[in-house]
Amino acid sequence: MRGWAVGRPGPIGTGPLRRVRRQVPVPGPGLLLAVEACGVCRTDLHLAEGDLAPHRAETIPGHEIVGRVVAAGEAATGFEIGDRAGGAWLRGTCGICAYCRQGRENLCPDSVYTGWDADGGFADFTVVPAAYAYRLPQEQDAVRLAPLLCAGIIGYRALRRSALPPGGRLGIYGFGASAHLTAQVALAEGATVHVLTRSARARELALDLGAASAGGAYDRPPEPLDSAVLFAPTGELVPVALEALDRAGTLAVAGIHLSDIPVLNYRRHLFQERNLRSVTSNTREDGREFLDLAARIGIRVTTTPYPLDRADQALADLAGGRVNGAAVLVP
Repeated sequence: MRGWAVGRPGPIGTGPLRRVRRQVPVPGPGLLLAVEACGVCRTDLHLAEGDLAPHRAETIPGHEIVGRVVAAGEAATGFEIGDRAGGAWLRGTCGICAYCRQGRENLCPDSVYTGWDADGGFADFTVVPAAYAYRLPQEQDAVRLAPLLCAGIIGYRALRRSALPPGGRLGIYGFGASAHLTAQVALAEGATVHVLTRSARARELALDLGAASAGGAYDRPPEPLDSAVLFAPTGELVPVALEALDRAGTLAVAGIHLSDIPVLNYRRHLFQERNLRSVTSNTREDGREFLDLAARIGIRVTTTPYPLDRADQALADLAGGRVNGAAVLVP
């Protein structure tokens, strides 16, 4: 089968992603999927560039996987051959630690991840553990489903972590794949959304989706914010977003990687009970809740498709801010 693996991590211009030819994997205890589409997430870029240290050599990235089940291990229950299934970032947890028992499996110390601990979807075929796979609509467009499996799910968790009150004022910093889906959830729930991002095309998309305003990344929103989500991996925006919060507001940082945060001034950035929260992966329940919600509200997914053979270009375009919405690979 065809695929792409992270060879030597480094700046995207050095070509860290390389083409590989491998045998079709055996399903083992999981589901063997023929990949129909795989979203390109910023986490894939962090892995390729070495912002996240590799967990194994020559791993195939990609964790927004839509595929058809072509084989299943004996222990893989809940799916039949021909079913459509989704593979996401969270791939496995221990199930017995305190976090797992409390419903916080995203914090499991022994959690493993697709495209980091095991090969992902930048390939013609991949294996997904059945217990961590999502059942997906059979007939919907695979390209538009793919970004829901990480960009959508992690954005949903970040929105919940931001403690947005009913009818609240939400600031979104950065407006790529995850943010443009999160904004629609917030709007559907009655929020006023203000988008702050460097990209003029992204600002246009934000206004088209219903945002009340769209300004530059470092601009002050037109009103104080009850909540904010930082999607851009830029630590310099943390004090900017905190200062934009109203009293008792909450900022959730959605990314797995963030550049260094400047020194915070207690009175300007944190006083009056402003809150700063991180977001770590997601639970399977987050995924099920979001996918159900996305179907109910008819979420609109803006995509830029690339053939699998151009996965390196997709990552380069993502790094350069040239992707509108979500980049998706199609074998």
